[in-house]
Amino acid sequence: MDWQRSLLISAMLVVIYMLFLEWSTFQEEHAPVVDSSTVEEIVTPELPEPTIDSVPANNVSELPTAIEEGVEQVKQMPKATNTRLVKVSTDVLTVLIDTHGGDIVRVELPKHLTKLDEDASSFILLNRTSSTTYIAQSGLVGTNGTDTNAGRPLFSTSADEYRLEDGQDSVQVNLTLQQGDVLITKQFSFKRSDYLIDLAYLVENKSSDTWKAGLFGQIKRDSHNPTVTNAMGMQPFLGAALTTTDENYKKLDFDDIADESLKDKITGGWIAMVQHYFVSAWVPDQNTMNSFNVKKLGSQDLYTLGFTSPQVSVGPGEKGELKAAFYAGPKDQYRLEQISPYLDLTLDYGWLWWIAKPLFWVLYQLHEFLGNWGWSIILLTVMIKAAFYRLSATSYRSMANMRKLQPEMARLKELYGDDRQKMSQETMSLYKKEKVNPMGGCLPILVQMPVFIALYWVLMESVELRHSPWIMWINDLSVKDPYFVLPLIMGVSMFVQQKLNPTPPDPMQAKIMQMMPIAFTFFFMFFPAGLVLYWTVNNGLSIVQQWLITRKIEGEAAKK
Repeated sequence: MDWQRSLLISAMLVVIYMLFLEWSTFQEEHAPVVDSSTVEEIVTPELPEPTIDSVPANNVSELPTAIEEGVEQVKQMPKATNTRLVKVSTDVLTVLIDTHGGDIVRVELPKHLTKLDEDASSFILLNRTSSTTYIAQSGLVGTNGTDTNAGRPLFSTSADEYRLEDGQDSVQVNLTLQQGDVLITKQFSFKRSDYLIDLAYLVENKSSDTWKAGLFGQIKRDSHNPTVTNAMGMQPFLGAALTTTDENYKKLDFDDIADESLKDKITGGWIAMVQHYFVSAWVPDQNTMNSFNVKKLGSQDLYTLGFTSPQVSVGPGEKGELKAAFYAGPKDQYRLEQISPYLDLTLDYGWLWWIAKPLFWVLYQLHEFLGNWGWSIILLTVMIKAAFYRLSATSYRSMANMRKLQPEMARLKELYGDDRQKMSQETMSLYKKEKVNPMGGCLPILVQMPVFIALYWVLMESVELRHSPWIMWINDLSVKDPYFVLPLIMGVSMFVQQKLNPTPPDPMQAKIMQMMPIAFTFFFMFFPAGLVLYWTVNNGLSIVQQWLITRKIEGEAAKK
């Protein structure tokens, strides 16, 4: 009747598997729908409020400060009339700019889709909707600033739509404003295949007085999380990041910002909003001393992170320029490190970044050769395993020797099981006699762990793996295996590997070890397929190496 019991258990496992697939499909179909409609409403920035007397000739005092006492007054201000949204299209960006203030209120990324479907739309990074706010604001403050608590400037433009045509390398959008006898042009420059938008305020002073103002740029955002994850999925960092006087890379989640605002001054610098795979960042003039500020706006679910640059003076009859840049796109570490020092650290590899970056470089080179990220992961895992072959061999040799002693250990347990001190003494004598170090298998594994953890973060953070296929049903290495085949194979590999290891002498520890393959299989069901692939290949290589070493040692013991 054993075959009937086995058949019944197998049928139950198949039913559980099918139910789990249905539950997973249900979760995906009922994921929150992202609002993608951009609204025309004006989102008032929290502007710097320096006065002419309080501002030194070459400096603006601080980054934008919240309008706390005058919030109701600002809400009651009449909206600017004749505003319009200017659309800019390049090969990698679709941007909407509001002529009221000249803010970037929407950024689409045509090269990155929301999901792998034929009817999938472009991924929306920034947007101003009826329910969410994520925009990039900029303006002039100070002595002759155009952006004040009394209102924002209304720019004019010659067209409602600009497009980077075939054969063009760049396209410029000019928003103009006449400020008395001073002509101000807010110019956005877009380049082919680049997510960096250059911003310049071109000032032509035809008046008889010196014109002075400083440039500010800020990201205003609520705390909504665009990454849809379940309770068992990984939770990537979401929040602000910047380089400061004391730290090359400082990150603050929304709770950190709500608890305490941050202010700092640094030459150059940058400030960014970081999420999984994507980042937006203001990069001011790298040759000036810029002020940075991160804060929560009162009781609202709104946060600002931005910079203010020193005032620039433009004499009568002269021309001047204030400039910055805004990046909105994927976390391309090689492009980011070109833009500003340490901006590439927004690819958050954790404290093991110094190992992770070389690993990504090798992975990137393998992909250049193989053209497939899945096979690149497999080959990189093989290379790492080969690099640590000798260390792994030492560890597995120690485990094999321990396994060889298990019959003798069982005999000692029968003799001295009730006398823990005597049992310990006899065990140590046995180890000494057989020249076995029970800790010999631990140190080599500990040495390898930083590399494996660093690779784990590389595979999790790399936007290059997003929507990248491997083979057959694995058409996206950045999300979980839709049929959970890889996690199940990984669980089996852990079980086989465990059987090759010596059984722990403590019964409770032995039971815990037996449960680990089941627990890991369950957790890995929700991990990206690329990570599970790496872990499964590593387990497979470990099994082969451990089996060969164990067989060799047991063969040598049989000849004695």
